[in-house]
Order: sequence, then structure tokens, then C-alpha cells
Amino acid sequence: MRVNGALGDWQSITIKFSGEVLPRERAEAFKGSMFAAYPGDLVFSKIDARNGAVGLIPSSIPKAVVTSEYPVFTPRADKLRPAYLHHLLRADHFKGELQRKASGTSGRKRVTPEGFLSLEIPVPSLAEQDVLITAYADALTRAEQLEREAEAIERAGWLAFETALGVAPPPPLPDRPVFVARFKDVELWSHEGMLRATVGDQGVRVATCPIVELGTVAAVSYGLQKSPTNRPGTHARPYLRVANVQRGRLILDKIKTINVPDADMASLRLEVGDILFVEGNGSRAELGRVALWNGEITDCVHQNHIIKARPQQSLLLPEFAMAWFNSEAGRDHFFKSGKTTSGLGTINSSVIRTAPIPLPSIAVQKALISELSAADTSAQAKRSEAATLRQSAWAAFESALFVPAEPS
Repeated sequence: MRVNGALGDWQSITIKFSGEVLPRERAEAFKGSMFAAYPGDLVFSKIDARNGAVGLIPSSIPKAVVTSEYPVFTPRADKLRPAYLHHLLRADHFKGELQRKASGTSGRKRVTPEGFLSLEIPVPSLAEQDVLITAYADALTRAEQLEREAEAIERAGWLAFETALGVAPPPPLPDRPVFVARFKDVELWSHEGMLRATVGDQGVRVATCPIVELGTVAAVSYGLQKSPTNRPGTHARPYLRVANVQRGRLILDKIKTINVPDADMASLRLEVGDILFVEGNGSRAELGRVALWNGEITDCVHQNHIIKARPQQSLLLPEFAMAWFNSEAGRDHFFKSGKTTSGLGTINSSVIRTAPIPLPSIAVQKALISELSAADTSAQAKRSEAATLRQSAWAAFESALFVPAEPS
């Protein structure tokens, strides 16, 4: 059915390569003819179908409209269950056949409606489709439950960590209609941080041990700033970028190099036990995220957007420091102290030196890290089980429909 003129309650759509159909930002009207599509209809992009842009209109979009670049088909209810068809469209075998149907010049290949209709698909009985759908849905439900259990284990681990230290939550802000702040504080990234500074909030509190500033038990320093003078050359060294430092872990699959003469390596080389802080981020959860260097790469340095803290390990265990600054209580300092000029929150070496950290005995630090590590191991085992369950359930769905190709 053609639709002309104002959109009204009609909704234009977009199709992701994952097959997800989503509403576009609404417009008041459109030019040219548009075609109606309703929940359960199959729609694909002629140019991007071979990349996976084929899916079903969801019930959340009761009246969709598409251009002629998006053919619309209505599956027969007496032959196909919508859920079965949805999964079938994601199968590797089906996507491979769809890619082979694309024709045209390189980069502008299209799948025509005729080519799409010529695809052959397995159509078991509705009862058999129901069995396949139910088995796959049950596996996904179990996987989601395992992931919820993993999250609960992690939350419990962090709660036990903070409880053992006697962490006290910040007091509620006073109920004032107006707060007066100094103009220089307006650059603080956190509005809440600015207000707490105004009322003299002293930050994190713990009951079981003293709190010290990180700079009193660790040496804090910047890394190397990239410039045309230190492009990889005679003394090319691997270096860490912000992308390599995630919360509690390092991603080292892509490592770049920078030129560092031998004479400078003593002061710039990363050492086992160094704590790495990310200087800036637009997210509260990621600002000041921390990872630990364990000597994974020989003669590695880091760029200046990563700030390094080297603890006195007779007083502060690196693993404990990383855990503390990745906890809600530990990273609150960065949230309240981060500044911005463009919406991106940033911290500097002074913020890290003054970051408060509890300092229990080394024995207590070891015990807390051991307990937190045990919780993390348990949670990761749940997530691994969930991932395996998802993969095996999908493999079972595909193998029930398609015979694996014989090896050549």
C-alpha cells in the first residue's frame, strides 16, 4: 500500500546489520511515495541485505513506512512462525545465500525482490518450528539467568570489599533552594562534585583503617606525548594508548610504537606493579578507570593520556590499589574532581596524587584481594557458561535446518 503526504502516526524505519528494525527520527512529511509495513512483515534493504539488513517489523512499530529501496513481504501465517523466520534470517547459511544473490557493480551491489524470493529456505511444520523456537528461547533464558547471577556475585564481592573497609556513603546534600559556588569551580565536570565542595564534603570515609593520599605511598607520573619528533625510528618502543587500558584489564591485541632513545627508557619504562589511570572520558563509569601492568610486553612505555602510579609495595599492594580505585567509593574522587572544557571529563596528576585510599595492613590487603578475586572468578565462570550455552543453542538451531557443507 502506498502512503503519501504527511507522516502522521506512520513511522519511518532503519534496519541494522544485526537485523534489528528501529524507528528513525521523525520528520513532519516526506517526498515521493512510501510503502506501508506492519508488525510481522519482512523488510530488507536492497543495498545492505547482503550485510545482514533484513528483519521483521516489531510490534513496537504498529505503522511503518519505507521507500522503494526496502521491499516488504508478508510471511504466510500457515507456513512460518515469525520467531522462526527471525532466527532463520540470522543463520550463516541463509546470509551466505543472500550474499550470492547480490548483483551489480562492486560496492553498489543490490539484492532484488525477485532474487530474494528465489532463495530456498527450510520450512519444517509449524509444530517443528515451535520445538526449535522453544529450545532456543529456553537456552537464552538460562543464559540470561547465569549472567544475572554473575552480576549479583560481582556486586556482592564489591559490597564485601567496601564493607570490610568500613566505607561510609557520602552524607546527603542539604536541602537548599540555592547553592552559591565560586566561579572557578564551575569548570568541575561533576555538578554534584561542585555542590559537595561548596558544603565542605571531605570525600570518602572508612572506619577500619587510616586513609592516605595516593601520592604519599606512590610515585605519580605522566607518559610520553606523541609528536613528529618521536615517530617510530631507530629506537621504536611499544607503548600503551587509552584504548589499551580498560577497567581492571588491559587489551593488548593492537600495540603501536613510538621512538624512545635508550637513555630515556629508565624513566619511561613500565614496571611490574605500575597502576595505570586513564586521564579523560565522557562517562562517569569510565573516568579514571584503572588497570595494572604485569610486564606483559618488554620495554613498554605509555602515552601522556595515561597517568602512572608506582606504589611502595611494602605499604600498598598494586592489586589492592587497582581494586580500590575501580570500586564505587574509590572512583568517586575522580568523578567529583574531574574538570571539563568540552563535556569530556579529565583528571590530572594532582587529582591522582590527592586521591584518598585506605591503607590497611598488607595482610588485610592480601585477604581482601583474595576474596574479591574469588568472586570475580566465580562470576566469570557463570559468564563463560552463559556464552557457551548461547553458542551451543544457536549451533543446534542451525544444524537442525542446514546440513554442514562437506570439506573440500
